[in-house]
Amino acid sequence: MSRIGYKVIELPTGVEVSQAGEDVTVKGPKGTLTRKIASDITMSVEGNEVKFTRPTDDYKMKALHGTTRANVNNMVEGVTKGFTKNLQLVGVGYRAQLQGKKLVLSVGYSHPVEFETPENLTVEVPDNTHINISGIGKQAVGDFAANVRAVRSPEPYKGKGIRYVDEYVRRKEGKTGK
Repeated sequence: MSRIGYKVIELPTGVEVSQAGEDVTVKGPKGTLTRKIASDITMSVEGNEVKFTRPTDDYKMKALHGTTRANVNNMVEGVTKGFTKNLQLVGVGYRAQLQGKKLVLSVGYSHPVEFETPENLTVEVPDNTHINISGIGKQAVGDFAANVRAVRSPEPYKGKGIRYVDEYVRRKEGKTGK
Protein backbone atom coordinates (compact mmCIF):
# COMPACT_ATOMS: atom_id res chain seq x y z
CA MET A 1 0.00 0.00 0.00
CA SER A 2 1.34 3.41 -0.95
CA ARG A 3 1.87 6.09 1.64
CA ILE A 4 2.83 8.90 -0.72
CA GLY A 5 0.14 11.20 0.71
CA TYR A 6 1.82 11.28 4.12
CA LYS A 7 5.19 12.41 2.74
CA VAL A 8 6.03 16.04 3.48
CA ILE A 9 6.92 18.32 0.56
CA GLU A 10 10.04 20.36 1.34
CA LEU A 11 9.83 23.79 -0.32
CA PRO A 12 13.11 25.06 -1.80
CA THR A 13 14.08 28.68 -1.24
CA GLY A 14 12.19 31.07 -3.51
CA VAL A 15 9.11 28.85 -3.78
CA GLU A 16 5.81 30.02 -2.33
CA VAL A 17 2.66 27.88 -1.99
CA SER A 18 -0.78 29.37 -1.29
CA GLN A 19 -4.31 28.03 -1.28
CA ALA A 20 -7.59 29.82 -2.00
CA GLY A 21 -10.50 27.40 -1.67
CA GLU A 22 -9.81 24.48 -3.99
CA ASP A 23 -7.12 26.35 -5.98
CA VAL A 24 -3.45 25.83 -5.10
CA THR A 25 -0.93 28.31 -6.50
CA VAL A 26 2.81 27.63 -6.58
CA LYS A 27 5.16 30.51 -7.40
CA GLY A 28 8.82 29.97 -8.11
CA PRO A 29 11.79 31.22 -10.10
CA LYS A 30 10.55 29.75 -13.41
CA GLY A 31 6.92 30.90 -13.15
CA THR A 32 3.55 30.30 -11.54
CA LEU A 33 1.27 27.25 -11.68
CA THR A 34 -2.33 26.95 -10.46
CA ARG A 35 -4.34 23.77 -10.04
CA LYS A 36 -7.59 22.66 -8.40
CA ILE A 37 -7.29 20.00 -5.72
CA ALA A 38 -9.95 17.81 -4.13
CA SER A 39 -12.00 19.68 -1.54
CA ASP A 40 -11.86 16.74 0.89
CA ILE A 41 -8.06 16.78 1.16
CA THR A 42 -6.71 19.36 3.61
CA MET A 43 -3.45 21.12 2.77
CA SER A 44 -1.40 22.95 5.40
CA VAL A 45 1.75 25.03 4.84
CA GLU A 46 4.02 25.26 7.88
CA GLY A 47 7.27 27.12 7.28
CA ASN A 48 8.91 25.45 4.31
CA GLU A 49 6.86 22.23 4.53
CA VAL A 50 3.55 21.29 2.92
CA LYS A 51 1.46 18.51 4.48
CA PHE A 52 -1.74 16.83 3.34
CA THR A 53 -4.38 15.06 5.45
CA ARG A 54 -7.47 13.05 4.54
CA PRO A 55 -10.73 12.80 6.51
CA THR A 56 -11.29 9.02 6.24
CA ASP A 57 -9.41 5.89 5.27
CA ASP A 58 -11.73 4.60 2.57
CA TYR A 59 -10.28 3.59 -0.79
CA LYS A 60 -11.15 6.74 -2.75
CA MET A 61 -9.78 9.06 -0.07
CA LYS A 62 -6.49 7.16 0.01
CA ALA A 63 -6.18 7.46 -3.77
CA LEU A 64 -7.02 11.18 -3.72
CA HIS A 65 -4.57 11.78 -0.89
CA GLY A 66 -1.58 10.39 -2.77
CA THR A 67 -2.60 11.93 -6.09
CA THR A 68 -3.05 15.39 -4.62
CA ARG A 69 0.32 15.27 -2.91
CA ALA A 70 2.02 14.05 -6.10
CA ASN A 71 0.41 16.79 -8.20
CA VAL A 72 1.49 19.57 -5.84
CA ASN A 73 5.00 18.07 -5.64
CA ASN A 74 5.19 18.10 -9.46
CA MET A 75 4.14 21.76 -9.43
CA VAL A 76 6.93 22.60 -6.96
CA GLU A 77 9.45 20.67 -9.05
CA GLY A 78 8.23 22.37 -12.23
CA VAL A 79 8.65 25.94 -10.97
CA THR A 80 12.17 25.16 -9.69
CA LYS A 81 13.72 22.77 -12.27
CA GLY A 82 11.17 22.37 -15.06
CA PHE A 83 10.40 19.28 -17.12
CA THR A 84 11.82 18.10 -20.45
CA LYS A 85 10.88 15.42 -22.98
CA ASN A 86 13.26 14.53 -25.80
CA LEU A 87 11.99 12.95 -29.02
CA GLN A 88 13.93 11.32 -31.84
CA LEU A 89 12.83 10.79 -35.45
CA VAL A 90 13.98 7.47 -36.94
CA GLY A 91 13.45 6.83 -40.63
CA VAL A 92 14.83 7.76 -44.03
CA GLY A 93 13.75 11.30 -44.89
CA TYR A 94 12.11 11.93 -41.51
CA ARG A 95 12.93 15.41 -40.26
CA ALA A 96 11.64 18.19 -38.05
CA GLN A 97 12.07 21.93 -38.26
CA LEU A 98 10.87 24.99 -36.41
CA GLN A 99 9.25 27.73 -38.48
CA GLY A 100 8.59 30.60 -36.09
CA LYS A 101 6.24 29.14 -33.46
CA LYS A 102 5.30 26.11 -35.60
CA LEU A 103 6.86 22.67 -35.40
CA VAL A 104 6.83 21.16 -38.90
CA LEU A 105 7.31 17.39 -39.26
CA SER A 106 8.06 15.52 -42.48
CA VAL A 107 7.47 11.88 -41.54
CA GLY A 108 6.55 10.03 -44.72
CA TYR A 109 3.10 11.47 -45.38
CA SER A 110 2.19 13.29 -48.60
CA HIS A 111 2.09 16.54 -46.62
CA PRO A 112 4.06 18.05 -43.73
CA VAL A 113 2.39 17.89 -40.31
CA GLU A 114 2.33 21.19 -38.40
CA PHE A 115 1.94 21.78 -34.66
CA GLU A 116 1.36 25.18 -33.10
CA THR A 117 3.61 25.47 -30.04
CA PRO A 118 1.66 26.22 -26.83
CA GLU A 119 2.63 29.51 -25.16
CA ASN A 120 3.74 27.83 -21.91
CA LEU A 121 6.17 25.39 -23.60
CA THR A 122 9.54 25.75 -25.28
CA VAL A 123 10.24 23.59 -28.34
CA GLU A 124 13.78 23.27 -29.68
CA VAL A 125 15.07 21.38 -32.71
CA PRO A 126 18.84 20.98 -32.21
CA ASP A 127 19.16 18.96 -35.42
CA ASN A 128 16.59 17.73 -37.91
CA THR A 129 16.04 14.37 -36.15
CA HIS A 130 15.71 15.50 -32.51
CA ILE A 131 13.02 17.55 -30.74
CA ASN A 132 13.33 18.90 -27.16
CA ILE A 133 10.11 19.97 -25.42
CA SER A 134 10.41 21.76 -22.07
CA GLY A 135 8.20 23.72 -19.69
CA ILE A 136 7.12 24.06 -16.08
CA GLY A 137 3.92 21.99 -16.29
CA LYS A 138 4.58 18.24 -16.26
CA GLN A 139 1.20 17.39 -17.77
CA ALA A 140 1.49 20.02 -20.53
CA VAL A 141 4.97 18.82 -21.54
CA GLY A 142 3.89 15.16 -21.55
CA ASP A 143 0.68 15.83 -23.48
CA PHE A 144 2.40 17.83 -26.22
CA ALA A 145 5.18 15.23 -26.53
CA ALA A 146 2.60 12.44 -26.75
CA ASN A 147 0.68 14.32 -29.48
CA VAL A 148 3.86 14.79 -31.51
CA ARG A 149 4.79 11.12 -31.06
CA ALA A 150 1.29 10.01 -32.12
CA VAL A 151 1.81 11.50 -35.60
CA ARG A 152 4.00 8.51 -36.46
CA SER A 153 4.53 6.17 -33.53
CA PRO A 154 7.35 3.65 -33.92
CA GLU A 155 6.50 0.48 -35.77
CA PRO A 156 7.92 -2.89 -34.66
CA TYR A 157 9.36 -4.18 -37.96
CA LYS A 158 11.85 -1.51 -39.04
CA GLY A 159 11.63 0.72 -35.96
CA LYS A 160 10.69 3.79 -38.01
CA GLY A 161 8.71 6.59 -36.39
CA ILE A 162 8.89 9.21 -33.66
CA ARG A 163 10.04 7.89 -30.30
CA TYR A 164 11.23 9.17 -26.95
CA VAL A 165 15.03 9.19 -26.72
CA ASP A 166 15.09 6.61 -23.90
CA GLU A 167 12.26 4.47 -25.34
CA TYR A 168 12.89 0.84 -26.23
CA VAL A 169 11.00 -0.35 -29.31
CA ARG A 170 10.44 -4.10 -29.30
CA ARG A 171 11.32 -5.43 -32.73
CA LYS A 172 9.53 -8.25 -34.53
CA GLU A 173 10.81 -10.61 -37.15
CA GLY A 174 9.25 -10.08 -40.56
CA LYS A 175 7.80 -12.67 -42.93
CA THR A 176 10.17 -15.27 -44.27
CA GLY A 177 10.05 -16.34 -47.90
CA LYS A 178 9.99 -19.95 -49.03
